[in-house]
Amino acid sequence: MKSRRIIIRHPCKQEPVLWVIDSEQWPRACLRAELIERGYDPYGFITISDALDSLSGRGWAKPEAIILELREQNLTNELVEAIRNLRIPTVVLGGGPELIDPLIKNKKWEVVLKRPVTLGKIADVVQQIVSKHRMAAKPVAIT
Repeated sequence: MKSRRIIIRHPCKQEPVLWVIDSEQWPRACLRAELIERGYDPYGFITISDALDSLSGRGWAKPEAIILELREQNLTNELVEAIRNLRIPTVVLGGGPELIDPLIKNKKWEVVLKRPVTLGKIADVVQQIVSKHRMAAKPVAIT
């Protein structure tokens, strides 16, 4: 008998959608698990191209934040600009060599975290970003 994946969500609550882009399965899965525990709806992608391709498919929600692990991403100027042109707050994770790459270093990112970094720290940063951007997007009531 095949097992089936069951997703239970509160019908009135919409979790913030996030993208986790990481070429390595276990770090991506563990970060997604941490973010799910905190009430987010994270989608995992192996490459930047995979994530960008998802926008052309039906039913995919635009994320409120992106977590981009630079390891093994085969960065090109086009890919970096494509992510930046989405105008979505992006948390960049990398080691020393990735972070000094001119494609990354010469751009303005929401947050840059240098490895080693804990899952908790990444999730805390994401929580701050989403809260800040949701507060900025709330309409102001004039009385």
